Amino acid sequence: MAGEQGYANPAAVVSTEWVAEHLNDPKVRLIEVDVDTTAYDQGHIPGAVGFNWTTQLSDRIRRDIPTKEAWERLLGQAGVGRDSKIVFYGDNNNWFAAFAYWIAKMYGHPDVALMNGGRKKWELEGRPLTTDAPNVAPTSYRAGEVDLTYRAYMKDVMPYVGAPQGKALVDVRSPAEYSGEIIAPPGLSETAQRCGHIPGAQNIPWGQAANEDGTFKSPDELRQLYGGKGVTPDKEVVAYCRIGERSSHTWFVLKELLGYSNVKNYDGSWTEWGSVIGAPIDNPAAAT
Repeated sequence: MAGEQGYANPAAVVSTEWVAEHLNDPKVRLIEVDVDTTAYDQGHIPGAVGFNWTTQLSDRIRRDIPTKEAWERLLGQAGVGRDSKIVFYGDNNNWFAAFAYWIAKMYGHPDVALMNGGRKKWELEGRPLTTDAPNVAPTSYRAGEVDLTYRAYMKDVMPYVGAPQGKALVDVRSPAEYSGEIIAPPGLSETAQRCGHIPGAQNIPWGQAANEDGTFKSPDELRQLYGGKGVTPDKEVVAYCRIGERSSHTWFVLKELLGYSNVKNYDGSWTEWGSVIGAPIDNPAAAT
């Protein structure tokens, strides 16, 4: 049942006001997730723990999500218990925070949310930031067995090529990446061998789901954004980007805010697809 925001799962988002009122709530664990901890070190919400997306939320050798043991260790060090309400927030309108949310859901944490608007909205409102390290008592956190219904591997995506009836692919990258003009955003090192997009994918850049202040758009706006491109709740949907972080934001929007029953994040994304021999690719820029 939708809440006051009209979102399918209103428990998946909390407001900056709610966070401000729960800064000293022992049952709430606030975690900032950024590409690295530079922003966190310069100032974070009081009591928040900082996660480094690059080193702590991915296995750098296997190019995979953290193992169950690594995830348990990370959350235990952050003072998270099974009965804690985890609230993730971060920079870039929460795209790295959404990736952490996606992992938390796969490992079965019962109560997890994103702070709507992330760092951007908190700062715009002039709310307090601190450089003080949080006082955290470690726990012996126990995760559930990983639930892969939220995740797509390359083999799972192959049947979506050409977007056959009942299936939809969402490429959430920039139009220049989608068209094959560029292989990755400027300055980013994780790239593929080839440019373009998966045939049949609709290009709906992830940022179009957010307002200027970083908050999520209204349900009606979101339904129009995705439904207008044929990405409707009756279909099986896969979202992808370059390395899976931007697409986790879109996954969150479709799954939690709009209530799509079958939507997966393909975190192998373009760095995998664009490097595999024989993978089907559309590259409009190469044809001009």
